[in-house]
Amino acid sequence: MVKTEDISTMAEGWREVFESSRLVPPHSQTVRLAADSHSSRSHGFQLSLSRLTAAHRPESQEVSDLEQDLTYQLRVTLFDRNHQHFFGKTWKSPPQKMKNNKISFNEVLYFHTSLQLPSTVVVLELVSLSPRPDGSLQALGRGFTVLELFTNKPEAQAADGDRRLNLHHGSPRSLLHPMLKDTVDYSSILKTIDGAHLICVVKSHPALVSMMHLLPENVLVSGDENIPGLTASAAGDALLRPQLLKMLPFTLNRLTISLQPSLEKFESQLLQLINVDCHNTKQPGPEGTSRTVVIQERRLHVGVHNGWCFLEKPQVVVLEPFASGVRGRADSASKQSTLAKDSSATSSLPQMLALRSNLEIRLTNHQALAVIFQLEYVFSAPIGRETMLSATSTPRAAFLQCLRWGIWCPFQDSADWKGEEIQLVLQGGAKPNPHGVMVYSTETSAKTLSPVPLSAPGAAQEVSEAKDMIMFRLSSSLERKASSPKASLRTKQEDVSCQRRSPSSPSKGQKHIPPASPPESPQGPGLSLSQLAATSRYPTISHSSSALPWQQSFPSLLHPSPLASAHQLSHVACSAVSNIAHLEMDLQLDRDVSPSAQDEGDQLQELPFTPVHAPVITLGMNAPSSCSVSSRSSLAHLHSAGFPDIVDCRGQVAEVLDPTEPVPFDPQREETDPLQGNLLVFQFLAFTRIPTAGVGPNWPDNIYFTFQFYRFPPVTSQQLKLLTGDTVQQKAGDPLPCVLASINKDGTVNSGSPGLQVQFRVDESFLRPREKRWFLRYLALHTMHIDIWDSDSLLLIGSTAIELKYMLRQGKTAVQALHEVEVLTTDYVGEDTLLASADLGRRTASSPMTVHTILRGRLHIRTGNIGCPVDPGRRRAADVMSSPSHIITPRKVTGGFRGGSLSSRNILQLNARNAAQAQRLQIDQAHMPPFRRGIRADTIMPAEHNLNEPDGGRHKLNCMAAVHQREGKEDAKATKVTDQTKEARLARELQHIKPFEERNKTEAIANMLSQAITTQHLLYASLGSAEYMEFVLKNPFNVPQTITIHSDDSELSVITNIEEWRYFKALTKTPTSLEENMFHLDEGAPGPRVYLRPKESIHIPLKYQSFLCDHTMALQGPSFLPTGKSSEMAKKNLSNIVAAKTIKVMFKTDDGKPVAICQVNVEPTPHVVDQTFRLYHPELCFLKKAIRLPPWHDPSVGDPDARSHISVRCSDPNIICQTRMLVPGEPQDVYLKVPGSPSPHIKMFFVMVFTDKWMAAPSQIWQIYVHFMERVDVSCVTGQRNCQSLVLRGKQAVRKVQCFSSHPQEIEVDPKGVFVLPPAAVQELQLKVQPWRAGSRFLYVNAVDVEHRRLVTAWLLCLSVHRPVLSKAFEVCVPVGGGRGSSRKITYTNPYTSSRKFLLRSDHPDLLQFKEDKFQIGGGESYTIGLRFAPSQSPGSVEILVYVNNLEEKTEETFCVKVSYS
Repeated sequence: MVKTEDISTMAEGWREVFESSRLVPPHSQTVRLAADSHSSRSHGFQLSLSRLTAAHRPESQEVSDLEQDLTYQLRVTLFDRNHQHFFGKTWKSPPQKMKNNKISFNEVLYFHTSLQLPSTVVVLELVSLSPRPDGSLQALGRGFTVLELFTNKPEAQAADGDRRLNLHHGSPRSLLHPMLKDTVDYSSILKTIDGAHLICVVKSHPALVSMMHLLPENVLVSGDENIPGLTASAAGDALLRPQLLKMLPFTLNRLTISLQPSLEKFESQLLQLINVDCHNTKQPGPEGTSRTVVIQERRLHVGVHNGWCFLEKPQVVVLEPFASGVRGRADSASKQSTLAKDSSATSSLPQMLALRSNLEIRLTNHQALAVIFQLEYVFSAPIGRETMLSATSTPRAAFLQCLRWGIWCPFQDSADWKGEEIQLVLQGGAKPNPHGVMVYSTETSAKTLSPVPLSAPGAAQEVSEAKDMIMFRLSSSLERKASSPKASLRTKQEDVSCQRRSPSSPSKGQKHIPPASPPESPQGPGLSLSQLAATSRYPTISHSSSALPWQQSFPSLLHPSPLASAHQLSHVACSAVSNIAHLEMDLQLDRDVSPSAQDEGDQLQELPFTPVHAPVITLGMNAPSSCSVSSRSSLAHLHSAGFPDIVDCRGQVAEVLDPTEPVPFDPQREETDPLQGNLLVFQFLAFTRIPTAGVGPNWPDNIYFTFQFYRFPPVTSQQLKLLTGDTVQQKAGDPLPCVLASINKDGTVNSGSPGLQVQFRVDESFLRPREKRWFLRYLALHTMHIDIWDSDSLLLIGSTAIELKYMLRQGKTAVQALHEVEVLTTDYVGEDTLLASADLGRRTASSPMTVHTILRGRLHIRTGNIGCPVDPGRRRAADVMSSPSHIITPRKVTGGFRGGSLSSRNILQLNARNAAQAQRLQIDQAHMPPFRRGIRADTIMPAEHNLNEPDGGRHKLNCMAAVHQREGKEDAKATKVTDQTKEARLARELQHIKPFEERNKTEAIANMLSQAITTQHLLYASLGSAEYMEFVLKNPFNVPQTITIHSDDSELSVITNIEEWRYFKALTKTPTSLEENMFHLDEGAPGPRVYLRPKESIHIPLKYQSFLCDHTMALQGPSFLPTGKSSEMAKKNLSNIVAAKTIKVMFKTDDGKPVAICQVNVEPTPHVVDQTFRLYHPELCFLKKAIRLPPWHDPSVGDPDARSHISVRCSDPNIICQTRMLVPGEPQDVYLKVPGSPSPHIKMFFVMVFTDKWMAAPSQIWQIYVHFMERVDVSCVTGQRNCQSLVLRGKQAVRKVQCFSSHPQEIEVDPKGVFVLPPAAVQELQLKVQPWRAGSRFLYVNAVDVEHRRLVTAWLLCLSVHRPVLSKAFEVCVPVGGGRGSSRKITYTNPYTSSRKFLLRSDHPDLLQFKEDKFQIGGGESYTIGLRFAPSQSPGSVEILVYVNNLEEKTEETFCVKVSYS
């Protein structure tokens, strides 16, 4: 039990902050004016005070001696000149000396205010401080000045820039003079001090938005001010970029309040005093009418206060009287009647106030943070002067009174209060309190106690020592188990019924008085939303349940720019598995629910669970380090390898940039660079192996890379050999980097220059208009994700990312940078389980897991950018190219039929343009018999005939004869017939052709007319980006028309929402008019309809946006170079882009005739990939993952309540992708549900994350690969070999296959080498699994076609490894340092009667070596096992397991040796 006696002894840290943070509130009328004039949101500002120049004084010895001890101070206060009211808190600067008539302050102040009115100004006073004989300082005003913050426009921010303020004579109190009440310009009245001025800078500071809840409004503070809840800054200015401490959820339960001498007597005496006070202020009445005021409700306010303000609005809960020691509920009627009776008629058991349910609060680890409790009673009193009337006929009113308050600082002392009952003394009387209210006096209560006889001093002493107490327990919500759903439902129902029941009153017709607390205050504890009990992100942090949550270090969250790349890797940025509770159902029943509905059954509540596969992928963790850790010998080894240099266009070596230093980015310099072409070079130089558990020291041997740069096609490199220098002596602690060399298709190493070089040319021919700026921004803000693969096993080694900002030339001819980045991957490990535990074989999905980050190696890569000149003519053409307009205006002159009558002139003009050679009609063979060939048409003479003449048929016959004549020349064996036969056949053919000719004529005329009203528009579109356009629609008729707009593709739609239309117009800066309620939608109509007046033209807003794209991808495996090619080649696969298409938008009248057609030709362009994820999952099963988004807050908004509208879309319609908007402060996840595929299929898709409401452009595009593998569950024991059979089925062709495992030292595959897999054959594989670490793990086995380097089948091994049963335990002490280890012996006796051979194994071969790895002893004989422990350079302890195995690697005995290094 933790007992707190006095508030003054335990809240010193909080009280110190609280006493120094008292402030004067602003004028109430000013607050109302600010709320009425504009938004009442508070905005942050920064005020920099540079220096003050004083008036020049003549130098004299007397003046110099007098001012030698003088120091000067600047005092800053907010002032309301409309009401002549100082408010806020006066800030005082540290004393400064004057040097050369100048005082340098160099102070930066911060404040936030919602009073953005011209009347709000800042008053700055210069004060001189001189010492007094008693040691105190005498302050004397030396002048003041006024700084105006806002202009006459309330919405205008404070003007940025330097401000030069002249000092005035006198004191700031002169501003309170009546003459200055309505004065706008003080300089015209106040006298200026010549030569005295202050230099300051005032500007907005949006970064304060994140911490406004920690600091009240209108308070001027400096960056080093003590603000609990704010992380201290190493630079001293914590408010420049505020970082908040981690807020953790806690549960407050079993809360009770005891009042002295008892609850009944306390409330009875309280009512007596209130009634007496009420009757003293009213007209006297007859006796017997004294107790007319009754207690209506007992409330408790609970809030978290940091000395400045409440971090959140205090919660308001209702307390109920309970009998001490009895958990049953007290009856309300008897409770109220007891209060109305005499104080002597009390219950047999003492009563106290209690909170029936739990209360959720959020705390952070700071010694000045306090939990404030305020006990408040709601009283009901009659209204009116006639107190003789009964309470039933008198209207009543409620009023509030604070009775007690208490404060508890949980982090003030080091006492462990977790799980203990906390007793806190409640205070009363006239003391300052955080709520700023008057509190019922404790002394008054003591005077009204029951009289005690003078002969009993002990009793009186006992009463005087009794104190009002509040008792409760506080526990972390992260460790609290989920309660029973039914019990939670019952508690909620009781709380609701408690709040609904009218408080006791002598009358039955009394109306219910609603609580006087604000509407947004909760009336009682409710279920919190999505409580996340997350363990530490890093595996090095302790996960012990005995440690309090604030004892762990929590890294800061990622705050990426919407265009910045979240380059952290998916399998690197996996947080430790958390206990996740989905959004809980609100179990509080509405007041309208009928009793029958409540009897149907209790609503089930979701319980926390932990899936086996870590479902949450957290962005912004474990970024690959790019700092160089190689020794000079390693760098010399790389330099001597002979890599090609990166040179500029003149042959000079490119300038080298240091990747550890920041790079300045000036977009103007990049755009004005005379070398507008860019040749971007990536040189993959070397790879440094890092020893990893489970693999050999020479792994990997061959690798290849996959990556994608900007919107170029994805790149898959060829195989690269890791060359190790034989002549160089390598140290174990400093492995040399292995130089990369490309491998030819025949397996030989390329004799060309080492390394791999990939180039990308970006010039005017590649970039679209206005794309250069986006490309430069991509280089400045993004990183490029690189996957490194083992080209033998096709297993992922790891991933890394390099920053592209070092490829910005900034006016230089060429730049280069050498990067050494870490290649990281992750390993999922579950908790250890004993072999003999009762739940063996019954492991569930709730087993917790930990994600370990593994360093697989370091990649040495050189990036460069070479400036290239461009063709001047091409550059000028690109420069003068007009920017694409968003307004589509129909052409006035078209290339088709111009309209009008079908006169001879129009037909001749049309025929002149459409002249072509006559061809045979392609007529349906089912309706037209085949034409016979061989008819000679030499005798048919062509003649000119008008088509409108009656004998126009002769002209048609002549045309047909000409066609047959041309076909007859091709057929030399045509049958000869007479002219009469030819005439008859041509006539029959003409009869068949007439219907088709009439139909084709109608279609030709309709097509000609549609071409005349069609306007074409070329559109460049990328995945997820919305393209906005406006089509100018004109009514060509002299009568009004109602036009229906129909698009033949759903991806091109009409914007009918006025807010969306306004957003896109502002985004594209389209200067056209905006009209509300322009469209009306009819149910069942093909599209929206719009009304047009005669000859009226309007702009129709259109939007094209596609979320679908092609998902074809290259086969997994390295690419092969043609023979003789250099190493500067790499295979570039086809990029996944949206499909090219032509979309027509028809504008039709009511009769269905089109008046205009807009044909949009969509030209696809690749998109930028910001993040790449690779996930592994069992085949034919749904993959369910959650990717955690970082806090996406835009500081430029300046609104602390503003929340980003985060929405997601997926490029595959068969994949479910969604996110949920939660309350502020809760983590937001993107949920994925991917249907399974057979092994080894890889499914690739894109996820687009939008942070704007109308999804104009994705802020992030993620490329997600899901590798589906055959799942194999293996249960085994550490140190013991377990065999598992796998089946490999052949495909259509004969293949040469070899199997590889991700951990060769723990998994052996039989057969080991290459074997032939015939078509449709079945090959049995034998897995020999011998793990050395306990817990749940995931390993991989690949079957690879060694000829084509293609994946045949992949297996996902889900290991459940248990610890063995220990036979003996030993303890050894090994000295630290000295370079010498320690030797020990263990005696082992053969338990068998016959001679046996045994093998010795250890789970830490680097720490323990055996004298002999195997031995043979006879039956019943003993053998001494020699142990050699390696030395250690640091103290600590470790447990090493020694396994005695037989020849089949089955464990006979297991010894545990605890080694203590001291």
